[in-house]
Amino acid sequence: MNELKQICKDALSEKKARFIIGYKEDKNKRIKPFIAKTPEDAEQLTFNHHAVNNLAVYLPRFKNNVEGKIGIVVKSCDLKAVTALIQENQIKRDDLFIIGVNCSGVVLDIAKEFNKDNTQIKCKYCQAKTPPYYDALADESKDFEMPDDDQAELMAKIDKMTSDERLEFWNAEFEKCIKCYACRQVCPMCYCEKCIVEKSEPQWIDTSSTARGNFSWNIIRAFHMAGRCIGCHECERACPMGIPLTLLTRKMGMVASSEFGYRHGMSLTEPTLIGTYSTSDKEDFIK
Repeated sequence: MNELKQICKDALSEKKARFIIGYKEDKNKRIKPFIAKTPEDAEQLTFNHHAVNNLAVYLPRFKNNVEGKIGIVVKSCDLKAVTALIQENQIKRDDLFIIGVNCSGVVLDIAKEFNKDNTQIKCKYCQAKTPPYYDALADESKDFEMPDDDQAELMAKIDKMTSDERLEFWNAEFEKCIKCYACRQVCPMCYCEKCIVEKSEPQWIDTSSTARGNFSWNIIRAFHMAGRCIGCHECERACPMGIPLTLLTRKMGMVASSEFGYRHGMSLTEPTLIGTYSTSDKEDFIK
């Protein structure tokens, strides 16, 4: 933690960053996002197993609106979102001072201590504790044995269902939706200035919380995440109704990988899947 504070202090003192988006602990010992603007502010920065938020969600808000570099503290999974935003021209790499942290997992329930039974789903299939690129690195990780990926087991179970059974499964899940749009607000890849659900001419989605409206909203958002979701699981964490939203987006990411050899948010130089066309693209999976 002291290493992270020193890195941030130096970055602000030496004007390597105009400000730094990171984490701080509040009076209730809860970790929350925090913007450090001075070296003194940097004393409040921290990082531990409760630093769950994907801070990349704030970056599009500063697009073309800041003089100097934006500092940001990122876990390996968060850096995928930063990479994706750079790929999609929402922020420039040269406008960022990236402070990577070695991470050994974050909590599922923020009110409880981190342990094998209280680990975020994304941590269970994370392949890198260390961000692949950064401007500075703080080593905050400790060795920890991750539990089994139980979401993969559920995905395999759903794969074995008939199309009617899958439809019944998702209808039951989407029926819970209250159209609060927390999933959209917390997603770093939902950066449209005006969401499709707010457009009325024409109106593509029924805005009411009905079976039709809920299904339309959740399916269209899932399609918009196809080949774009970076797996931070913030949408599912923010959902007050406990809808397993990442089952859809993770599955589509797996399809993008298996059918096109593409993994979003992994390379600054690779073109995006949706924005790229090749005559050699497979089509046999389209039904």
